Amino acid sequence: MKVTFLGHASLSIETNGKHIIVDPFITANELAKDIDINTLEADYILITHAHQDHILDVEAIAKRTGAKVVSNYEIVNYFGEKGIDGHPLNHGGSWEFDFGKVTYTNAVHTSSFPDGSYGGQPGGFIIANDDATIYIAGDTALTMDMKLIPMRHDLDLAILPIGDNFTMGVEDAIIAADFLECTNILGYHYDTFGYIKIDHDAAVRKFIDAHRDLHLLKIGETLEIKK
Repeated sequence: MKVTFLGHASLSIETNGKHIIVDPFITANELAKDIDINTLEADYILITHAHQDHILDVEAIAKRTGAKVVSNYEIVNYFGEKGIDGHPLNHGGSWEFDFGKVTYTNAVHTSSFPDGSYGGQPGGFIIANDDATIYIAGDTALTMDMKLIPMRHDLDLAILPIGDNFTMGVEDAIIAADFLECTNILGYHYDTFGYIKIDHDAAVRKFIDAHRDLHLLKIGETLEIKK
């Protein structure tokens, strides 16, 4: 399973011959100016919640590629009205797709579309197949619900927000790693704008001190995950 960081909370995942985009916010992200959304491959687009910095490029990518949107009921309906195919999930629910099993998890955050309309409850995703099992937390606070995940899943990678202010920060992400029983962490949702800029070296040191590995990928860089 290959995970490519596209900036902010945007990811490209390649697994079982399929391409998955997560929360595409690229064209308005100055840090991701070298990423051309017209070259991105997508069979599926996973959306954690409805905020603009997670859905901005969904419509453009989906209409070009024919990708299926996977998200909560409200988000799937929103894009369905734009002629985009989707598969709705709700918290705790799972579905077997042709690339693996996806489970929609709890997240503690808010969710509204750019026009202020209701975007359903925010969530995260667990993707599990023969390649690897990864957890994409979405925008969330530290939550005790994370302790439930290792009861069912042996994670090979946890993707956690670390920018603070709107989500948990580095210290809480270290606790989240403990809750998840996962030593391999990819940080995201940081540096995009002033409120969430972080000290990279300090963040990595804190994770090392906690006996955890923190990956801070450059935009466009890929991390390969195996069981």
